[in-house]
Amino acid sequence: MTWSTGLLGFAAGLLISVVTAPVGVSGAVFLLPVQVSVLGVPSPAVTPTNLLYNVVAGPGALLRHHRSGGLRGPLTRLLVLGTVPGVVVGAVIRVFAVPGPSVFRLLIAVLLLPLGGWLCLRTLHRAARTAPARDSPGMSPRAITRLAMAVGVAGGIYGIGGGSLLGPILVGRGMPVAKVAPAALAATFLTSVVGAGTYALLSLTATGDIAPYWSLGLACGLGGLCGGYLGARLQPRLPETALKLLLGVLALGIGGLYAVQILR
Repeated sequence: MTWSTGLLGFAAGLLISVVTAPVGVSGAVFLLPVQVSVLGVPSPAVTPTNLLYNVVAGPGALLRHHRSGGLRGPLTRLLVLGTVPGVVVGAVIRVFAVPGPSVFRLLIAVLLLPLGGWLCLRTLHRAARTAPARDSPGMSPRAITRLAMAVGVAGGIYGIGGGSLLGPILVGRGMPVAKVAPAALAATFLTSVVGAGTYALLSLTATGDIAPYWSLGLACGLGGLCGGYLGARLQPRLPETALKLLLGVLALGIGGLYAVQILR
């Protein structure tokens, strides 16, 4: 890794996490296309490199939630129970079943387009609603664990840890953001630790670019660590509606870009 690539990775992690941290997302879901298209990380090494970003960038936000007691509820345990084994399965699938770049771009488009559209529509609907929202019954513990395992598999394939998918889904099912955000970030962090380690072990038995790009992952992660801290400081001063709409637009744009590349 050259100095220019390292600085670019640091800047990308910093800028992305400044925007995503205020809404409880690590930012890895948006960093991955930057690593593929700008920094030139090959497939499938980009997935563990992105997981390494989560490992380095996550502790700042987790420390803040730990001090406020946000990590003590049962939701954190349920999410970790599902996502950790799921990410191992996803890593194996990523290495041995979906190594091609075309399939990888298709996965990006399939994951990001619905997520971005859902974020935008839900945010606009909430902004236009005048009547107070009714409480939703939420999900059973078993359903939460099953969902977490499915998202963990997707996270192992995609390199996002799973939290950025779990958060919107659980909030959409009626859980408060203040409860979901710490648990989703904790699941993202622990799943990323296990996922990055799984890829490192698989690199010993399989050929190709499977191990993380350690230097670049650390550079992006340090940027994310700083950006996450700044984002948390800026969060009270930024309108939540505008941030969620921005995240939705970014997801739609990135997913659309890869969809166009598949069609060409």
